[in-house]
Amino acid sequence: MPEPSSLFLVLDLVGTFAFGLNGALTAVRAVRVDLVGVLTLGMTTALGGGIVRDVLIGSVPPATFSDLKYLGAAAAGALVAFFLSMPLERFTTIIVVFDAVGLSVFCVTGATKALEFGLGGVQAVLLGAVTAVGGGTLRDVLIRRVPAVLVSDLYAVPALVGAAIVVLASYAGLGSLLGVLLASVTCFAIRMLGVVFELQVPSALGRRRAENDGSEPGGG
Repeated sequence: MPEPSSLFLVLDLVGTFAFGLNGALTAVRAVRVDLVGVLTLGMTTALGGGIVRDVLIGSVPPATFSDLKYLGAAAAGALVAFFLSMPLERFTTIIVVFDAVGLSVFCVTGATKALEFGLGGVQAVLLGAVTAVGGGTLRDVLIRRVPAVLVSDLYAVPALVGAAIVVLASYAGLGSLLGVLLASVTCFAIRMLGVVFELQVPSALGRRRAENDGSEPGGG
């Protein structure tokens, strides 16, 4: 089984902490939960996508359960959100920023691990995106909210682009550090541009017409 380099271990832990913090903050804002609920939702956000990826590529047990550093980083992010949720509420953009950080890191580490396990480029891109959005999707399902990946401003697209850059950099023989930096920065920039300028992936024609008319699709 391939061993992750120190660089990707650090990136994985940074993304895990960021998503743990983001997932817990989102949970605190969306629903009233206690400490156990905050930890559960924060750790689900941080670890869910990586677990799905590892199971799909046959890296079992998943890194989450074989290395306590991942659990620790996720729990730390969730606890920070729990104890500092009120001060952090004054800075609403911090949730989006930490989400973008986690998205950028996880699309890179997910695609990289897929390549290390011998998967093709297309599969690596898809698994990079799954790693990046899977945990947040599980969290949204748990709190009975439409997953952000389906409705948010350019959420899945930046992850796909970042993962694709990792694959292309690998095929082009570029240094791993250069590929990682380029992919991470690109993913982060696209995600934040989508938020700032409210850019949207084109939606169904019927939905657009309904929004323009101020009515719901299929309404009378």
